[in-house]
Order: sequence, then C-alpha cells, then structure tokens
Amino acid sequence: MEFKRAGFLTKIVVLALLIYMATALLDLRGKIQEVQVQRDELAQQVTDQQLENRRLADAIANSDDPEVQERVARDRGYVEQRETLFIDVAN
Repeated sequence: MEFKRAGFLTKIVVLALLIYMATALLDLRGKIQEVQVQRDELAQQVTDQQLENRRLADAIANSDDPEVQERVARDRGYVEQRETLFIDVAN
C-alpha cells in the first residue's frame, strides 16, 4: 500500500492549526492564573468576613456584660459621671 505524501498546502494548514492551538493554550493558561488569583483574594475576603461575623456574634452574645458595655461606651467617647475628659490637641 502506497501513501500519498502531504502537499505543501496541507503542511501549511497543519502548521497554522498547531500555532493557533499553542496560542490558545497560552491564553487559557493566563486566564486560569488570573482566576486563581481572584479565587485566593475572595477566599481571603471570606475568611476576614467570617472573623468579623464571629466578633459581632460574640459582641451580641455578651451585650449584657458590663465590661463590654463600658468598652463600647469608651470607644464612642462617653465618660462616667464626675469624670473629666482631656483631649490631646497638640498633634
């Protein structure tokens, strides 16, 4: 059985297809890396939000605790009776 040799045009078409496939694969690799970076950023955001949610849930659960109430009042700038508040304006 004798095989017919591929013509010049066939070789050019095969070469063009190979070049197209190689560039398409490189483009996909770049997109995959971008999506992986986005995934990592989103995973970090989820972790941060879960930590914040736990902190808020703890604050809600302990909202009747006098120490928590005092800390919140101090954070908001409230003072107790007969207390003098000094504000440093030198900075």
